Amino acid sequence: MSKRSSQQVVGIHYAVGSKIGEGSFGIIFEGENILNGGSKNPVAIKFEPRRSDSPQLRDEFRAYRILNDVKGIPHAYYFSQEGIHNILIIDLLGPSLEDLFEWCSRKFSVKTTSMLAKQMIERVRSIHEHDLIYRDIKPDNFLISEFQRELPDGSVVRSCASSSNGDPNLIYVVDFGMAKQFRDPNTKQHIPYRERKSLSGTARYMSINTHFGREQSRRDDLESLGHVFFYFLRGSLPWQGLKAPNNKAKYEKIGLTKQRLKPSELLKPGIPKQFAEYLSYCRSLRFDQDPDYDYLISLMTQIMQENGYEDDGHYDWMDLNNGEGWNIKINKRVNLHGYGNPTPRNTKHSAQQLTPSHQQQQQQQHQSQSQQQQQQYAQQQNSRHDSRNYRSFSESTPNRSQNKIINSSGSKSRVRLSQNNGYMGPNVPLKQGLNIQTYDSMGKLHGSHNRRSGEIDDDNDSVEEGGFFSKLCCGIC
Repeated sequence: MSKRSSQQVVGIHYAVGSKIGEGSFGIIFEGENILNGGSKNPVAIKFEPRRSDSPQLRDEFRAYRILNDVKGIPHAYYFSQEGIHNILIIDLLGPSLEDLFEWCSRKFSVKTTSMLAKQMIERVRSIHEHDLIYRDIKPDNFLISEFQRELPDGSVVRSCASSSNGDPNLIYVVDFGMAKQFRDPNTKQHIPYRERKSLSGTARYMSINTHFGREQSRRDDLESLGHVFFYFLRGSLPWQGLKAPNNKAKYEKIGLTKQRLKPSELLKPGIPKQFAEYLSYCRSLRFDQDPDYDYLISLMTQIMQENGYEDDGHYDWMDLNNGEGWNIKINKRVNLHGYGNPTPRNTKHSAQQLTPSHQQQQQQQHQSQSQQQQQQYAQQQNSRHDSRNYRSFSESTPNRSQNKIINSSGSKSRVRLSQNNGYMGPNVPLKQGLNIQTYDSMGKLHGSHNRRSGEIDDDNDSVEEGGFFSKLCCGIC
């Protein structure tokens, strides 16, 4: 990033660079710490309107504080209110597992899935050890450490998050907007079992108990992981694409399909039985039972040993592009919500088609567009900003009565259109009945969400109940 004097600076010493993502809640920019020259500490800067109906950055920052210095959790450097925005600054990371899955033709090998499973189970165990449940397990929320930056001369610089110890494929967990404490951090008292709860999570991966309105606990995070593993191995899940007249009926249909199919029935030729054993174990856990994480990891170790695989850290995406691995100039990001390549996904030129002069022109054009996007975003939020005083975070949060759906239990639930589900379009204004469309990796219409009616038309959108943390004190309020 050049011309720092013309760049916006937030948090005293973080320069805002190119836009790398956008969702229904705000915009994310690449940034750098100008105190150390930037090259050693690139960051992701997340902007959210302070008057958002569903503010999440403060809660996300609280989760990162609780999980400070945990392996595979990005470091949160800064959170504050500046002007009309909430701002969160965290580590810049690489593509998500959903991105990598797409680039690998929507199928991971048994070896790659087993190695990923071991890392993902460890991440979830670490979250649980800090008295939190995640509640929105999905491939979009697991990112690798390595990120790439294209320089004006067309070369690509590969870097890793500072906390990864140089491991490019260390798995990180991001987006803690739905995290919740499941026990008191001091007394270790578990939350009580309840029913008729609102849905929280992503329908494609959520547990059976969640579908039927039962309070979530550690078992539900682990069951959701099992659904993700089968998704990687099969390429899709049997309950994807189910049709129903409305969302309530659709969620019920997905839940009933999961309940009807035994874990062994999810197996296909070539998929080891241990993945079914994993899912059976998770579904057998009691609400407040301590999961045996070591047993679950041992199942993945068994798979590796029985098939003669070495746990050597070589994943399928490392064989892309004739063995050179993924490349920011060739492999375009699926989720532009997070830390992705800002190049639009329909860009079809290759690295060979770009001369150095063309690359320089493209870089300059992109920098100009980025500055315009920042200005447009600020103008958009200013137009929605009236003369009323804002409440501080120590007071009650903004009105969250909008965006409701009726879930399978008959109760109301606030809808959170996941920031992970595709490009949302540049600076979409909030209007009565505005229909926001999302697109899949091929650029096809993926689903739609009405920000006023709260209707969702896809099983990969996230829904959540009101309130990110339970009434238990996290100790940093």
